[in-house]
This record gives sequence, structure tokens and C-alpha cells, in this order.
Amino acid sequence: MTDCGCEKAKAELEEYLHSELSEQDFQDVTDHLENCEDCSAEHLVGLTLTLKMRSACQETAPEELKAAVLAAISTR
Repeated sequence: MTDCGCEKAKAELEEYLHSELSEQDFQDVTDHLENCEDCSAEHLVGLTLTLKMRSACQETAPEELKAAVLAAISTR
């Protein structure tokens, strides 16, 4: 077990929430969260916000808007 410490765990929390860390860094943060009440609480807040955002953002853009954006991008 490797405890990376609060500084690293908090700095990498966003990447941790989205599984964007290397396998070793992910495990280091996981190990830390299991033993640190403060960081675990911060993780829970981040997880809750992430899940709420995912559930709130289920809409897709209208086809006309997609086409307009793609047309604007392609003219640059």
C-alpha cells in the first residue's frame, strides 16, 4: 500500500474522478482516500457533483446547431 499524501490526492482528484490517472497514481490516490477522512469527504463532494452533472447534461444539440458549428469551424 502506498499513501501519496493529501497534497497529491487533492491535486489529482479531478483526474481520479474521471479515471484519467496512470494505474499506479490511481492506486496511490485510492489507498490515500481509504485512510484520510478529509480527502475522502472532498472525493465524495467531487463524485456527487460529477454524477449530478452527468445526469443533468443528457440533452443533445439540435442537428441545425451541430451543422452551424461545423460549418463555422470548417471556414477557418
